Amino acid sequence: MVPISWYLVLAAVLFSIGVASFLIKRNIITIFMSIELMLNAVNLTFVAFAHMWHQITGQIFVFFVMVVAAAEAAVGLAIIIAIFRTRQTLNVDQVNLLKN
Repeated sequence: MVPISWYLVLAAVLFSIGVASFLIKRNIITIFMSIELMLNAVNLTFVAFAHMWHQITGQIFVFFVMVVAAAEAAVGLAIIIAIFRTRQTLNVDQVNLLKN
């Protein structure tokens, strides 16, 4: 039996990596992947607590978070492709949507 603290430490490490790469990286795709990594860390926490308390509600929350993440991925990738087609770059510093 693996203690819940190991899952929580893993989730904290994954979330920290996601936050660090979100703050450091300048590529839109990398930032997008960082957000997905943070969502997966939260999902791991939900599942760990749901297993510990023998409740199904944590897994239901994970299902809804995954649905929102899938919708975000579809819309986000479409926006990223549109930005790349118009600006020819994915660097956050060079993408300025308020200028032509």
